[in-house]
Order: sequence, then structure tokens, then C-alpha cells
Amino acid sequence: MTLPVSIVIVSRGRPAALMRCLTGVGQLDYALFEIVVVACPAGADATAARPDANHIKLIRFDEPNISAARNLGIAAASGEITAFIDDDAVPEPLWLRHLTGPFDDPQVACAGGYVIGRNGISFQWTSRSVDKTGDAHPLALTGDAPAKPTPPQGQAIKTEGTNMAVRRDVLSALGGFDPAFRFYLDETDLNLRLTAAGHRTALVPMAQVHHGYAESARRARDRSPRDLTEIGASQMVFLRKHCSETDRDAAWRTFADGQRARLLRFMQSGQLDPSDVARLMRGLRRGAQDGTSRKFGATPALPPPDQRFLPYPGRPDAPRVCLAGRPWQAARQRVKAAQAVRDGAIVSLFLFSPTVRRHRVSFTSDGVWEQSGGLFGQSDRDSPAIRLQLFSSRLSSEIMRVRKQRG
Repeated sequence: MTLPVSIVIVSRGRPAALMRCLTGVGQLDYALFEIVVVACPAGADATAARPDANHIKLIRFDEPNISAARNLGIAAASGEITAFIDDDAVPEPLWLRHLTGPFDDPQVACAGGYVIGRNGISFQWTSRSVDKTGDAHPLALTGDAPAKPTPPQGQAIKTEGTNMAVRRDVLSALGGFDPAFRFYLDETDLNLRLTAAGHRTALVPMAQVHHGYAESARRARDRSPRDLTEIGASQMVFLRKHCSETDRDAAWRTFADGQRARLLRFMQSGQLDPSDVARLMRGLRRGAQDGTSRKFGATPALPPPDQRFLPYPGRPDAPRVCLAGRPWQAARQRVKAAQAVRDGAIVSLFLFSPTVRRHRVSFTSDGVWEQSGGLFGQSDRDSPAIRLQLFSSRLSSEIMRVRKQRG
């Protein structure tokens, strides 16, 4: 059964990343979804200028509060399921088919997928649970079938805000996201509230998105932090809301020590200097002080959707095109790939050099899934470092590696 899905994308200060995200979402192989964009003026203007703008619900919002922005998106979402993806992420074409599968079980209220990092192959986040201090713990899931794990006592199944979906009626009854979490732990707070209300969460390994960690006011392109104020505030609000008072001080100290250790690693790699570490830690403590008095829990039930469902055409059952070549053939192959995308296909381009270079995958501005690396190099980082293969057999194995998530 194909459930109607509303995809909510929040964007602030990253119009280029948002455009790339929308190009990827527009290629989803799913028959019934709509797109809701909640964006700052730059992102909203860029969205309004797109040729597919009349197929996108657009809400202008320019406050630095991701929870409030998501709640505005939920208010406009008319699908039975509300899905979330970040503006610096791109979904694999079969993302929604996999992510919505567990909702065939009426007991499942939420589903979360796996998140791929910057190299386009290795996982950033997989299966985890989270406790009442906000700490995440790995869950041992095997295989790639959806699972409905029972979290350890006092914990909840963790989903990532860039790759999750919730039944809209459940989300509405819970009041959506708590605006006290302006950034950080917003979805984790929801995970604990879902569990407390008796709802089940499924984890779906094949529902995959690529997350780029785009530059923002809070982090640089190299992922080094620029400001920890809101992280400190959200962590303190989270502890006040979920952690027992007797454990709260120790939990904060552990968290702050972890943040300092993270900053020192950036300093050791040359991305921060000692004055940056001191400044960032001051911001963390300043945020914590704000978090001690910030009101939380203001999540009254959300009203029914205020707009009709606006189907996006997408690419259900689109043809798949796979192109391949050597690096010196890249320019010609990219032209062919871009044309195939314009013709309505979902396109993968494989460029193999006669080396042992590790592979990378990217989603280009033309809407092409491009994988490059050595003919004898690693793609999956758990595979042997060197693989002696013919070009044709390597191409076949890489096509098979992504078939379940890309088609």
C-alpha cells in the first residue's frame, strides 16, 4: 500500500544546499508524496524561482529555531506520514519506499533510516538507542531488513532528524517538536516522548540519505564548530526535561567534558587554535545558563493540515540508466548522464581510474549519482583495500551494491 507522504525540509542560510536537496527529492521513486519547504528569505526565493515551484508548498520563516520551523511544516503537511530530511542531505531514489514500509504495521508510529556521510559510502549513523541524558548507544541489528527493536529499559529508539518519518496523527497529538530545542536534540526529545506514549519505532537500513554537513553559522566546511551556545542550551533543557535531578549535574559534566575533548581533537588537527577552544567552551557554558531557565514542554496538539495535499510528480518507476568510463572520458559521460536525467531517468555514473584510490559517491547539481575511484580500490570500507577485477566485473558489482536503495 502506498501511503501519502509529506516531506518537510527546513532550510536557513543555505540556498545552494537546499536546491541540491530538492533536486534529489524530486527524483524519488514513489507514487504519492508532497514537498513542504520552510525556508529563510534566500532559500524561499530560490525555491520560488525553481521550474517545479508550483509543485512545492513554501513557507517563509526566518527564525533560528528548527523545531518551530518543523512545526510550521507539519501544519501544512497533508500526508498520512510526515517525513523529514535536512537541506544538506539527499535521499536515495527508493528512500520513501523503504522508509514507509514498516507503517503497514499499525503499531509503528515512527521509522528511521540510515545516514551516509561525506564520502557517499560509509555510514554516519545507523541503529542506535538514546538514554535520558541524551547519550546514544549502538544497537546490534543484522541484515538490511526493517526491524522493530525494543529499546533497553529507560531508553528510546533513536532516529535522525535528517532521515525519519512519523504518522501525522501521532505527531499532531504529541504537539510536534518542542520549540525549546532550537537546535540539537530536537528529534531525540521526540524519540523519548514517542516511547513514553507507548509508540513503536522501526529502523530501516535500506532507507538511506546522504548527509553532507554543509557549512552553517554553527560549523565550518571542515565540520569544526563555530558556536556551541545552542548546543549547550539544548543539552541543559534536555537534562531538565528528561534526566532525574540527582543525575543532572554529573550528566552535564560528562557532556561538557566530551565537548571539550572534541574541540581538542580539532585543535590537534589544526582546525582550531587554543583561543577558539576557550571561546567555544564559554559559549557552551553561556548556553547552559540560558537552558536553566528556558521554558520547555509547550507542545499542545497541532491542528489538522491547513492545506490540501499537493502531489509532486516525482519519478515513480522511472527508467534506470548506468553509464561508466575512465576519468579521461568523464566530460563526455557527464553530458550524456545529464541528458538522461532531463529525459526522466534516474542515472548512475561510474568513473574508474586504473588505481587503488578509494571510491566516493556524490549527487551532482545535474541530478546524477556519480561514483569515482580506482578500479582496484575500495568502495565499501569493510572490503579488501585492493580488489583485482576487470572493468566489467567491477562495474557489475558496484551496480549491485546500490541496487536496493537506488533501483
